[in-house]
Amino acid sequence: MRPTIKSATILSTALIGLASCGAAPSGEKTAEPSESASEASPQPTGEPFSVAAHGSFNEPWALAIEPGTNRIFITERPGTMKFYDPASDTTGTVTGDLPKVAYAGQGGLGDVAFAPDYATSKAIYLTWAEAGDGDTRGAAMGRGTLNCSSATSCTISDLKVIWRQVPKVTGAGHYSHKIAFSPDGRYLFLSSGERQKGDPAQDLGTNLGKVLRLNLDGSPAAGNPFTDRGGVSAEIWSYGHRNVLGLQFDAQGQLWDLEHGPKGGDEINLVKEGQNYGWPIVSNGVNYDGSPIPDHSTRPEFAAPAISWTPVIAPGDFIFYSGKLWPEWRGQALIPGLATMALVRVSFDGAKGTEQARYPFDRRLRDIVEASDGSVWIAEDGEDGRLLRLTPG
Repeated sequence: MRPTIKSATILSTALIGLASCGAAPSGEKTAEPSESASEASPQPTGEPFSVAAHGSFNEPWALAIEPGTNRIFITERPGTMKFYDPASDTTGTVTGDLPKVAYAGQGGLGDVAFAPDYATSKAIYLTWAEAGDGDTRGAAMGRGTLNCSSATSCTISDLKVIWRQVPKVTGAGHYSHKIAFSPDGRYLFLSSGERQKGDPAQDLGTNLGKVLRLNLDGSPAAGNPFTDRGGVSAEIWSYGHRNVLGLQFDAQGQLWDLEHGPKGGDEINLVKEGQNYGWPIVSNGVNYDGSPIPDHSTRPEFAAPAISWTPVIAPGDFIFYSGKLWPEWRGQALIPGLATMALVRVSFDGAKGTEQARYPFDRRLRDIVEASDGSVWIAEDGEDGRLLRLTPG
């Protein structure tokens, strides 16, 4: 049984079917050969939640809840930004110093995050795909100031680029550019995809295929493991990553990532200082042409994933759930799936993850956040992607 969605703005069943079966507008499938969706196993007999839709957005990519207001800010991949206020059931528009984005393939406006000191600084962070010379592109991150003058209007001012992928390369995929602040608010961790090039993930002379630890101004944090190399090497916290679309701290203060594999091999990793996660030398998937890649188990010098999926789930992002409304989910990961069109739930025992359930939906799922009351908000992928609220059902 699929979740029932209750809203005056719900799409018709026919339109939902067309959107589900059509070409994916973003995510892994955009710039790479298609991947087979995994079977929804274990298949739940029912869902422990009800779903309500609250408006739709133009290719939503990331969600972030504004501290102190509970408003949900939504980036739209073509370069626009909105917000939704659950208290008043109103949608507003963000204007001002939004960046010019390289809208192609998987690229466009990316992540949004509020500074740890947002209550006083009103600082907001954005990531996006940025055009370079010739036919090159790379991810960028900027910091600006958010001001909301009315219930339906906010502006970003003084947005300044504080970080870039080096080097910019051809292609339009695997930007990653997900933001996570350390629990103490001192550091900004950022995922930087390998841009579908593979080898740069092992090259400590680039920041592609890495998880980075930065100061809040975008500069390399002191004490990073490769600081003595200088340049962008000083940003690197871990390496050997592919396309990291989830980056989260758990309740114990440990950093985890969630990344796309090639044909198979999506994985969750416990991210530790200086470790090499093996891409493209090892993977629990294979290349798109079917040629093999050695499994993680063959090369123990590389950090192995806590859990991996073959066939893929094509994750959009993930959260660690607090347990406020579903106590049995406390500390577990909730993962919206693109290819699977499902919410995947994973439990952890130390550094090992186990899939507990999949809850099927009718469309690709892109991003997820938890509100202060414990309800879960999910953005569907693609044009007219709805904002969904999950509450106990």
